[in-house]
Amino acid sequence: MRLDTTILGKSYSFRSVKDVLAKANEEKSGDILAGVAATSDMERIAAKEVLSNLLVRDLRENPVVPYEEDEVTRMNQDSLDMDVYNNIKNWTIAELREYILGYDSTEADIRRLGRGLTAEAVSAVTKLMTNLDLIYGANKVRVEATCNTTIGKRGTMATRLQPNHSTDNVEGITASLFEGLSYGNGDALLGVNPVNDTSASLGEVLRRLDEIKRTFEIPTQICVLGHITTQIEAVKNGAPCDMIFQSIAGSEKGNRAFGFSKDTVEEAVLVMREKGTAKGPDRMYFETGQGSELSSDAHFGADQVTMEARCYAFAREFHPFMVNTVVGFIGPEYLYDSKQVIRAGLEDHFMGKLSGIPMGCDCCYTNHMMADQNDIDNLAFLLGGAGINYIIGVPTSDDIMLNYQTTAYHDIQAIREIQGLHPIREFELWCEKMGIMENGRLTKRAGDATLFTTLRR
Repeated sequence: MRLDTTILGKSYSFRSVKDVLAKANEEKSGDILAGVAATSDMERIAAKEVLSNLLVRDLRENPVVPYEEDEVTRMNQDSLDMDVYNNIKNWTIAELREYILGYDSTEADIRRLGRGLTAEAVSAVTKLMTNLDLIYGANKVRVEATCNTTIGKRGTMATRLQPNHSTDNVEGITASLFEGLSYGNGDALLGVNPVNDTSASLGEVLRRLDEIKRTFEIPTQICVLGHITTQIEAVKNGAPCDMIFQSIAGSEKGNRAFGFSKDTVEEAVLVMREKGTAKGPDRMYFETGQGSELSSDAHFGADQVTMEARCYAFAREFHPFMVNTVVGFIGPEYLYDSKQVIRAGLEDHFMGKLSGIPMGCDCCYTNHMMADQNDIDNLAFLLGGAGINYIIGVPTSDDIMLNYQTTAYHDIQAIREIQGLHPIREFELWCEKMGIMENGRLTKRAGDATLFTTLRR
């Protein structure tokens, strides 16, 4: 295993596989903040050259967090399909890239390949790809999952309807929910981020979401995105719930900073199987975002793309219905500007697909970033072309509770129409029944929330 190279007469040497991975990463402000980034474009190129010649087994044998110290590493290593791994362990990362992008590799080939790759290998091949490579490679793969309906079918792009409210007022949530539904949003999820993380408050919002879902016979899923332990308590107390949510990290230390562990998720899976309201079998929802491990000093000197890939290795063990990267939410300390946010969104989506999880994205930015709505529109459109499972919809792209900007209710349908995409089929038929859609397009009734208030009375 060589960790050095010479380019234009200058020698470059790297301390470890972890160091190569970090310095081969495209420039990210979070890696610079952590002190692991390449110091020049030439050093980055040298790291990519070294990385391209490492073997798949080199990445497995050198996890960025030691096996003995971290349950995420153990879960990832222990769950590998050893038949697949043994067939590809002596491939170089360059050969892995060529195989994924090659004309002869099918969706089934790539799905099978992913079962033999550790998160570090997934991260490694991502670093050798251009943005267009990431779009092309991800578009070759679809990952389906089923809760009440099935997400991820080719030709569809779903949405999580996010009707947040600054005080968890259920009437305010309902008004925003009706507007979102009237634009054809919500086939992936009716999901609220709560202000008050108490079992009673979550239960109140869940009961309203369930009431609306049942009253209008909407084929979708509901969830309130409180802390996993609060949601478990709410479900045990009888609250209707289709999925349980949790933000996750790429290390055990990062997950413990979020207040949970593998055992907590296993309890959630069991509770939902026994008391949840969805038919399943996939009843978990995870969110991630590059840089979260650094923010809790749980990155172990690794770059943020590699830590993000480890999130997906953790997530896939629980067969989630939804996973998404909240790609620009943490802020400019980790993704400085639009170039970095767009790159990160494409990286995360590709890595999720290669890891075998049903991947979505919250295409978002904060007000103190060097990015704007045009940049997020660009990312959302690129991800539509990449075959993303779902994106987020909020009123006028402005979340008044979380205080960040993402995609608007009407943006999703614009992307669908341009790219020939549809909602989840059962939901599209429901939209047609309600007069909101016809032949895959919104009707004149779209955007009129009084359609629901009139029927509700």
